[in-house]
Amino acid sequence: MKNQQAELEWREGETPISRKFDDPYFSLNDGLAETTHVFLDGNELPARFCDGFQIAELGFGTGLNLLAALLAWRKSGQSGRFRFTSFEAFPMAADDMERALAAFPEALSVAGPMLEEIAAGNYQFETEELIADIIIGDARTTLKDWNGAADAWFLDGFSPAKNPELWEPHLMAEVAQHTAPNGTFATYTAAGFVRKSLAESGFAVERVKGFGRKRHMTIGKLESKT
Repeated sequence: MKNQQAELEWREGETPISRKFDDPYFSLNDGLAETTHVFLDGNELPARFCDGFQIAELGFGTGLNLLAALLAWRKSGQSGRFRFTSFEAFPMAADDMERALAAFPEALSVAGPMLEEIAAGNYQFETEELIADIIIGDARTTLKDWNGAADAWFLDGFSPAKNPELWEPHLMAEVAQHTAPNGTFATYTAAGFVRKSLAESGFAVERVKGFGRKRHMTIGKLESKT
């Protein structure tokens, strides 16, 4: 079955907006800084990095989060490789990714191998520092078949108000089931039903300061599996 590719509009020529969800792929106020604050700092990275560290993500989008993690890995001086597994229902074309990433020269500077592989239709690829697997399809069906367990989750779907499917309670329960002992998550949203679902799935959930003008975001650590 052919993948459903992302349908985009471009704000001011550089910010991709999903037509399906009417939501931008990253913050209009410096998406790379947002990724660092929410997903890296929110999961206490790079301090927790070690060889074989597993990051998993809901919503691959432009690949910005993967590239931010790669930059953090390099800056940390960590040896070995980390794993990055992402679940994406509507993959973006490589040339659209490159256009979007042009807003973040530091991220674009390390994006070459990723963009080349995706342009060739390869969603599994490896480098000296990274083992990446972008699983295409609805996470509500693909996540349960994944045999991995994440040390850190990046929950980065579109806004829960516009993309409720990626925040459903049973999917949050699957996130918990695919989290390593003492694993963590971070997300930009502070929606009450998302926090409730994650707490009921076994995470100790905390609302903390958000990025920029966003007052709150959510982080958590796995305490038990339901």
